[in-house]
Amino acid sequence: MSDAIKRIGVIGAGQMGAGIAQVSAMTGFETKLFDTSEDALRRGYKGIESQLNRLVEKEKISAEKANDSLARLSQVNGLKDFQDCDLIIEAIIENVEIKCDLFKELDTLIPENTIFASNTSSISITRLAASTTRPEKMIGMHFMNPVPVMKLVELIRGLQTSDETYNTICSVVEQMGKTSVLAVDMPGFIVNRILCPMINEAIYLLQEGVKAEDIDNAMKLGTNQPMGPLTLADFVGLDTLLYILRILHRELGEDKYRPCPLLVKYVEAGWYGRKSGRGFYSYS
Repeated sequence: MSDAIKRIGVIGAGQMGAGIAQVSAMTGFETKLFDTSEDALRRGYKGIESQLNRLVEKEKISAEKANDSLARLSQVNGLKDFQDCDLIIEAIIENVEIKCDLFKELDTLIPENTIFASNTSSISITRLAASTTRPEKMIGMHFMNPVPVMKLVELIRGLQTSDETYNTICSVVEQMGKTSVLAVDMPGFIVNRILCPMINEAIYLLQEGVKAEDIDNAMKLGTNQPMGPLTLADFVGLDTLLYILRILHRELGEDKYRPCPLLVKYVEAGWYGRKSGRGFYSYS
């Protein structure tokens, strides 16, 4: 176990936050989960409980491990409850202003030795760190979705992230059973820098008249991808995809990142993918 990190706080009980909390608790860390929405917090905790029970049923883990993991996981009512945490991982909405406001508030409540991490998929860690008085203790930890299954964590050092912080988080990732890669603090990091333009190009093909099923089957059978780009887009969320593409386009200034007009239309229609019941496919 990483000696420096024993207690982890996770902010945001959505799909990513709950997944991070589950992995944290399963790998030996005392874990606290918080969400500003009590309903979201309740759903997140129940979801973790269901996932652990499913793993027991499939004989992937023992009932004892599931019970021990739940015993290490607690729901908390506010940010002050994170004061004894050694690491706090933020997994809230992908909005730079909201994230900065959160870290600014945390900075006034949490002891100065606590490390702050963001699960952002595209926002500058240096910019987030500037909202605190501890930029050397700020780092990006971009987990992949679904967190309990995917092995990768992108680590992103801000301009002032210390070697000590980076090395400590490398140990945490290793204890969680994940593999880390070091990305440059530029929009999209590694995975989304490559993945989002690929999905965007698939949407252009759809706009030009190629069937969604043919696009996905071509990429699955032709490049051995586990799911096609349009199916993946629906899984990630078309609103999230559009947000990332707009950041890439604005910050990097290249037209290859310009969001396809059809993607914009779908998001304007409220067709976000699986979570809304309709995206490039129907999930009714």
